[in-house]
Amino acid sequence: PSTRYTEVTDDLYYKGGYLATLKIPAIDLTVKVYEGTDSKTLAKGAGHFEDTSIWRGNIALAAHNRGVNNHFGQLHTLEIGDKVTLTTKLGTRTYEVVSVSKVLETDRSGLAATTENMITLYTCVMNQRDYRWCVKAVAQ
Repeated sequence: PSTRYTEVTDDLYYKGGYLATLKIPAIDLTVKVYEGTDSKTLAKGAGHFEDTSIWRGNIALAAHNRGVNNHFGQLHTLEIGDKVTLTTKLGTRTYEVVSVSKVLETDRSGLAATTENMITLYTCVMNQRDYRWCVKAVAQ
C-alpha cells in the first residue's frame, strides 16, 4: 500500500461500529463516521467514501442535509478558516476550511487521492438534485 493512503481495516473500527468522530465547532456539529455512503449508513451518521483514505491524504465524507439526521444541514454556511477535527484510532487531526463550493452531483474530483492531508465533505443541495455542496479543508 502506498504511504499516502490509509485503507480501512478491521482494527480501525471502534466498538460501536464507527470509524471516526467528526467535529465542526462553527456549526456545533459532532457526528460519528461510518464506512460507506448508502442511505442505511447515512441514517446513522456521516459516511466515509469507501475508496478514499481514512487518515493520510484525502478523506471524503458525506452526510444528509435534512430530515432526522441532517448532520451536514449547515455545511454550506462554513467559512474559510473554520476548523474541522477528525478523530480516528490513528489519531486526531485538525483541518482548516479552504473552500465551500456547489458542484455537480456527477463531479467526483473531490474523491481523488492527494498527497496533502485534507478532508472533503459532501452533502446534497436542498431542492437541487443535480448538485452537492463540497467543503474542502486542509490539515494544519
